[in-house]
Amino acid sequence: MTKMNRGHQTDSSWTGMVPVEDTALAVTDTGDTGTPVIYLNGSYANQKHWRRVIADLGPGWRHITYDERARGRSRRSADYSFEACVRDVGVVLAARGVDRPILVGWSYGAVVGVHWASRNPHRALGVVPVDGAYPYDLFSRGSMTRDDVRRLFRRMRWAFPVARRLGMAARMTGDQHAEVNIELNEVVAEIEPVLDNLTVPVRWVVASGGNLGGEADEMQIQRANLGPVLARNPNIEVSATVASNHSKVLSKDFRAIANAVREVAAVGSGSR
Repeated sequence: MTKMNRGHQTDSSWTGMVPVEDTALAVTDTGDTGTPVIYLNGSYANQKHWRRVIADLGPGWRHITYDERARGRSRRSADYSFEACVRDVGVVLAARGVDRPILVGWSYGAVVGVHWASRNPHRALGVVPVDGAYPYDLFSRGSMTRDDVRRLFRRMRWAFPVARRLGMAARMTGDQHAEVNIELNEVVAEIEPVLDNLTVPVRWVVASGGNLGGEADEMQIQRANLGPVLARNPNIEVSATVASNHSKVLSKDFRAIANAVREVAAVGSGSR
């Protein structure tokens, strides 16, 4: 059983560290009595990015945010793998005594969310992927190699101290950042069977344009690859396609994300 430190508690809310394996994760739980929602961050982001979505939904929901390993206020680890991130979801939920949450994930977090729900269909109420988890094989297209990714992050390492303060980098080396990105691309290249296997309601929020790591045309190809999945799995729908790009979607189109959460709650509650 995972033990938590005492943390800081105000009324029903709790903020503290949840130990997991060789590290500890910084967690915030509003403790409200409404439907639980757990928010899963982008690759190098932290829980602060969700504040507008949480404010729009309001106190009628139980909001749980946390920083992944070496992100935000969480501690470093020897394991930054995708599988570790999937395991961490279950640890946080167990530590907070939460059952059947809605998983809301942005970018990397969207991939974590659909994988966790696919593996734990009876423990998830539904999923809201935010501009992520699209089937796409970057390396087979030949536009970028794994070594290209490694060189890119080595060149960017001088910017990490500033990026960390903005919630855009982890407390990792350039090579560790690169390996997280490489593994993510390998995971999404094989994600179609995972999406086909989802039996809980899924409501996508799709952004527009490019982002820091991909041109607009390349991002459009990724998003278009969702089409065949929608045709095969009736549990998956697009809730909204928004004007914001990948990087700005949480801050600019938070209302669309909050509405997708409401849609999942309405459908998921009816299927209990």
